[in-house]
Order: sequence, then structure tokens, then C-alpha cells
Amino acid sequence: MIVGVPVELFPNEQRVALVPAVVPALSKAGIKIVVERGAGAKAGFPDSEYEEQGASIAADKNALFSEAQVIITLHGFDDTAGLTSFRPGQIILGLLDPLGTPEPFAQLAAKGVTAFALELLPRISRAQSMDALSSMATIAGYKAVLLAADSLRKMFPMMITAAGTVTPARVFVIGAGVAGLQAIATARRLGAVVQSYDVRPAVKEQVESLGAQFVELGLDTKQAEGAGGYAKAMDEDFYRKQREMMTKVLAESDVAITTAAVPGKKAPVLITKEMVRAMREGSVIVDLAAETGGNCELTKPGETVEAHGVRILGPVNLPSTIPYHASHMYSRNISAFLQLLVKNGELNLDFEDPIIREALVVHNKEVVNSRVRELLGLATATSQPMA
Repeated sequence: MIVGVPVELFPNEQRVALVPAVVPALSKAGIKIVVERGAGAKAGFPDSEYEEQGASIAADKNALFSEAQVIITLHGFDDTAGLTSFRPGQIILGLLDPLGTPEPFAQLAAKGVTAFALELLPRISRAQSMDALSSMATIAGYKAVLLAADSLRKMFPMMITAAGTVTPARVFVIGAGVAGLQAIATARRLGAVVQSYDVRPAVKEQVESLGAQFVELGLDTKQAEGAGGYAKAMDEDFYRKQREMMTKVLAESDVAITTAAVPGKKAPVLITKEMVRAMREGSVIVDLAAETGGNCELTKPGETVEAHGVRILGPVNLPSTIPYHASHMYSRNISAFLQLLVKNGELNLDFEDPIIREALVVHNKEVVNSRVRELLGLATATSQPMA
């Protein structure tokens, strides 16, 4: 089984889908790795390191696609690489955004390509080693705090100096998923006083275990957790009440980091422009949901704006800004999935395995994932995928 690693063509992407360190383990599983020339350079992995670990180097993308049976990627599709590069029978694996941009999957189906999206992995213990969303969210949560600390006019920790005592910064993390928990841990390491809120009351213990205070807003959140432990979209009345009650906490905070996202949907607006006006001048908001519309009403994706003396950062693709370790973590996720997908060098499409079945989006010229079919306006599939 030949697996190809292309140069990522997504704007400003510096990561690579596979690092040299995982090549030997994949080789033992009967997988040959072919890397497009320069694919790992921006992340700090030169071609020579891949060759030392047993990988081959393809001269360009055309050579890679003509040889590889499986293409692994961070971002699935773009106009430069184009869906025309794929051939019938090929497999693509990566973070393909099937719920946000389902349209390319109809084209992949027409070409006879099989597609696996890591976003759709089931939330079971066996799939944890393949959970790329959590890996990348960990990095985003960490980097968000560094951005906030760099933008804030204050220092994060309390300091007792000859010039007097410096009081610690107050950080409010909204959303206590993987990114939020990592933001809490990082802000605490930097010495800030941290508060956090999440619509899922079950995460209170995790928040407090990291040394932060869990903010109780007194809302009915029994229906706020969906399948797999993800936050579920609520109605506008719920979000309105939530915003009213969060305004006081925001007014007392120096930094707000928002992480609330609902898979496949626009991010809920948690901080309105009126709430920004109530914040202290010099405060900072880092909106990790900027790519899906933003949790702050004033967020502009990829930009930093200032309103009422508050700086609002809308970073996009944060994991790419720490490409070395982000690539390492993503590689381990990809490697674990590949070793499930390939046995003794042969493709093993075991659709009885929930990991393979649920991550599968396209197979045998058909979009097989029910959620993606619904987004494309297709009728419900009448049969299970066949190898």
C-alpha cells in the first residue's frame, strides 16, 4: 500500500500530514510512504529526514498522485490541487470539513474516490489516538493564551517586587472543551486568575481540577450536550439569557477567550457589541471560533480589530503557527488510522468497525455519510457500504 504526502496548498499552511518519525512504524505495517518534494520543509522536516527513515520523494504533485493509492492531508481540497488530481479507486484521508463544505464530496463520489474524514470519528476510547480535532484544539488553546498575553497591556502573574505588588490578570475562558481546557491550563501556568463557563455542567470538575473557577449562570443546560459529548446548538432565547448573565463576568475580566463551536454550524454569538462596550478599556478578546463566524459579534476572521478600547483577535488556523509539534501530533493521529485501515500491506475496509464506518464519507461512487447526504440534499442511503 503506497501512501502519499502532498505539499499543503491551503493559504498560510505550514504543517505537513506526516513527519519522518512515524515512517518506520508504517513501513513495518506494509505501508510505503511517498512524500512530495518540500512537503515538510515549512514545518522543519527536510526531505533528507524522510529519506533517512525510508520514505521516497516524489518530484511533484502529479508524480505523487500517479503513484499513491492513499493521499493523506490536513486540508482536503483547494482550487490549486483540484479534485481533478484524484483518480478512481484512490483514497483520501484527513480533516476534510465534510459538515462545513460538503460540496466536494459529490465530486469525489462521481470520480470513484473513497474519502475518510477524521472529524467524523466516533467518540470511543479506541479512536482517541486518531482524534485529530482534539490534537489541533490543544494547540489552538495554548496559542490563544500566548496571543492574549502578547496583546494585553498587563502581565499575567502576580509579582511582589521592590516597586510594589503587581496584581494578576483575570482571564475568562468561554467553552471548556479541549481548546478551552488547554487555554485554562496555559493561563494558570502564566499566573493568571482564571474563570471558565460551559453550557455542559459535566465539565465543572475538569475546570476546577486545573485551578480555575467554574462560573455558574443558573441556566437550564440539561439539553446542551449532544451526541459524543459535543456542545449542542441551543435556541436564540437561551443564548440571549446566557449573554445577559456573562456580561458581569466579562466586565471584570482582562482577557476573554472564546472557544464555543458546534460541528457543521455557524458559531453562536456569545459576546455582543454591547457586552464589548461593558468591558474594561485595554481588555483583549481572542475568538477561537473566528473561522466559523466568531463568538464575538465584532470578530473579523484573520484580523485584529479594536472597539471601545477592547482588542478583538480573530485568529484562523492557529495550529499552523506551531507547525513542528502540530505536525507531530497530527502524524500520530493519521498513523493510528492508517494502521487500522491497512493490514499486512493490504487495504482492510472493515465496515463492522465503527471507526472505519463512521469516518467514511464517500465509497463506491456514493456519498454514504447520512449527515453529509442531508447537507447535499440527497435521499437517505438504502444500503450499508460494501468493500
